[in-house]
Amino acid sequence: MALLRFPPSLSASSPRLSSNPSHFLARKPLIGGKEVHGVAMAKGSGGAITGLVFSPFEELKLRPEVAMVPVEADKSLARFKYSDKCEAAVNEQINVEYNNSYIYHAMYAYFDRDNIALRGFAKFFKESSEEEREHAEKLMEYQNKRGGRVKLQSILMPVSEYDHSEKGDALYAMELSLALEKLTNEKLLHLHKVAEQCKDVELMNYIESEFLGEQVEAIKKISEFISQLRRVGPGHGVWHFDQVLLHGGGVHG
Repeated sequence: MALLRFPPSLSASSPRLSSNPSHFLARKPLIGGKEVHGVAMAKGSGGAITGLVFSPFEELKLRPEVAMVPVEADKSLARFKYSDKCEAAVNEQINVEYNNSYIYHAMYAYFDRDNIALRGFAKFFKESSEEEREHAEKLMEYQNKRGGRVKLQSILMPVSEYDHSEKGDALYAMELSLALEKLTNEKLLHLHKVAEQCKDVELMNYIESEFLGEQVEAIKKISEFISQLRRVGPGHGVWHFDQVLLHGGGVHG
């Protein structure tokens, strides 16, 4: 680790705040009887304080942990106030998103079979798989942006059969999808809680702005799909629903 070096005299490089350079104060000023660290101030002709300027060099002298710049090749230069706990939690969420993508891809393959032939459901689950993978990639990009290290974990093999003797495959798969989305929402809330515990406001804002709202929308949409499938029942109703999904039409209650 290397410590940044600063000019020995702040007054020589700071802007003038009065017409007389001799009025510039390089010492720590008093405000309300207390010393103010890391600022430069100017004094007018009447002796009153006329300005307050941010002094980065003095601030960094008082906060050496901010001025430390890694020199090791394997250390991130960008990492700042990013805890190991947050880094691990982000890697766990990456694994959640990839697992979801794998499950949705298995559903796509099932409904795309020639003896199932529900191409609308196949399209929906393929798009869902791609979306989950994009979520994982977004988290990987964020991990790198914060100076963390992406560590991909194992993905479980999903089931390949989705037929259900009572509900039928379409309704059963959609109910499973809703359960997955709710579980993912719970995992995201856990990640947000970890960030809150670590006082990582940036990570909290990222989860809120990029994931939580979208997750609520997905839960609402799939819930409506389930209500529709329960209403139309098996047989021709499922085929009609499939056609709506295939051609991109809206499904409304």
